Amino acid sequence: MNELRRSFLVVPPPSPLPAGLAFLRQARFRLREDYRVKIRGALAALSEEQVWWRPNEASNSVGNLLLHLSGNLRQWVVAGIGDATDLRDRPREFTARDSSQKTELLALLEATLDEADAVLARLESELRESQSEAALQREHVIQGFPQTVLDAVFHVVEHFSYHTGQIVFMAKWHAAAQVKFYDDRQLAGEK
Repeated sequence: MNELRRSFLVVPPPSPLPAGLAFLRQARFRLREDYRVKIRGALAALSEEQVWWRPNEASNSVGNLLLHLSGNLRQWVVAGIGDATDLRDRPREFTARDSSQKTELLALLEATLDEADAVLARLESELRESQSEAALQREHVIQGFPQTVLDAVFHVVEHFSYHTGQIVFMAKWHAAAQVKFYDDRQLAGEK
């Protein structure tokens, strides 16, 4: 459990970073480590049927949320910031039913996370090389709205956190004690 706990904590850098680099470091960590580990753990506890279960027709299944996270991340970071082609079919993310196995959904999400991380790594390198945070204020049009790079990255991390919480909640609903990320004694300082 010590290793699992560490996967949610970003270690402070050896020396202070400029705010833009600190922001990107935290964003990349949350997407690469924290949320990914929680989603993997939640999915591992669910059956194929539970991945597509909905509490009602107005709600989304875990499968829908995984498609939605992939679509949103790709549109906002890979296409929006990284200038790749935007292929998103947002309505399909919510209307899909039993269309993919959980391994396929996880593979799609992980591939999209890797693509997004490559964009953020290039952005981080640009900030380091230029010794300026101007790249974070660059404007891109995403979903038809002008956004700064900083605003887009902040949106994606917040959005990912929100839906990761929903996925974990549904996994705990179905699998209860099978979904655990922390040893509560360690969080309380006990050994």
